[in-house]
Amino acid sequence: MLAIVIVSWNVKDLLRRCLTAVKASLAASDLTAEIIVVDNDSHDGTPAMVRSEFPDVQVIEAGANLGFTAGNNLALRRLLQRPDGGPEFVLLLNPDTEPVADAIPQLVAFLQSHPAAIAVGPRLLYNDGSLQSSRRRFPTLLTMVWESTPWERLWPQNPWVRHYHCADRPDDRVQRVGWLVGAALLVRTAAIRQAGLLDERFFMYSEELEWQWRLQWRQPAPPPPTHARREKVEVESQIWYLPEAVVIHHEGKSSEQMPVARHCHFQQSRLLLARMWYGWPLTLLLRRLIWLGYQYELSIETLKLALGHRPALRRQRIATYKQVLAALHDFDPVHPLR
Repeated sequence: MLAIVIVSWNVKDLLRRCLTAVKASLAASDLTAEIIVVDNDSHDGTPAMVRSEFPDVQVIEAGANLGFTAGNNLALRRLLQRPDGGPEFVLLLNPDTEPVADAIPQLVAFLQSHPAAIAVGPRLLYNDGSLQSSRRRFPTLLTMVWESTPWERLWPQNPWVRHYHCADRPDDRVQRVGWLVGAALLVRTAAIRQAGLLDERFFMYSEELEWQWRLQWRQPAPPPPTHARREKVEVESQIWYLPEAVVIHHEGKSSEQMPVARHCHFQQSRLLLARMWYGWPLTLLLRRLIWLGYQYELSIETLKLALGHRPALRRQRIATYKQVLAALHDFDPVHPLR
């Protein structure tokens, strides 16, 4: 009935906590599930730990760091190709998460009782118990310009990002959303068969956004983003947020091991999505604005270094921003990642 797929890279201790929490959550009901860990060539003994401490968990060793997207697809292909048709539901779960109490059975029960629903996700909390933003509408080009950029820090309450993050809605009510952060996402397998797998041009970041669009409307790109069409999409959405189900998310523990690559993958994924949805002229403009944002950051860090403020940190950030700027210069959004 249920398969749980966890893609892991060098987070052995967090994965152990995740698997322990998953088993405890499943034990809170009569729900049974197969658990698959895809290991992206970890060097911390992850496969051996899983096989020793969780012998009923399947381990797929990818042999290389395939990224979040291709790692999940590796498991999804095996599930979908099984002679029995595979499970009814698939839960994509990050290794730095911990389902709380009966969170997993609650998510499954929701899809069982709402046959039109395609996917559902929980309320995400940080380790300190504070809310982690996970609800999203689909982005406009203005959203892409402002969200998670230096410009957002200069104007954090700008209306585009607030709308994108569903800040106009309470976070304690069951609701339809455009898409959900993919740290914990339960998806109906029938929808995956119709829409296809995650797009492997996205190494990580934005892949769950694009996928959740296709899961609902079977098309790679949305219609022209007029207000009326976006309102219609929002009303028709079958991606649901279930706040009664709670998952703790120790965000970014894999990606923080490679800060330059994290920045590059995030921005390249943003540009690839813009190329798919809005065409290359607007994507070139977006690339320029992102580049200016990093130039601004580089200038600030250079000034702080000149003033002698935490020089080691400033040098590290300067090196990071220079590498990201070089990667943005080399990235061609007209012929994106292959």
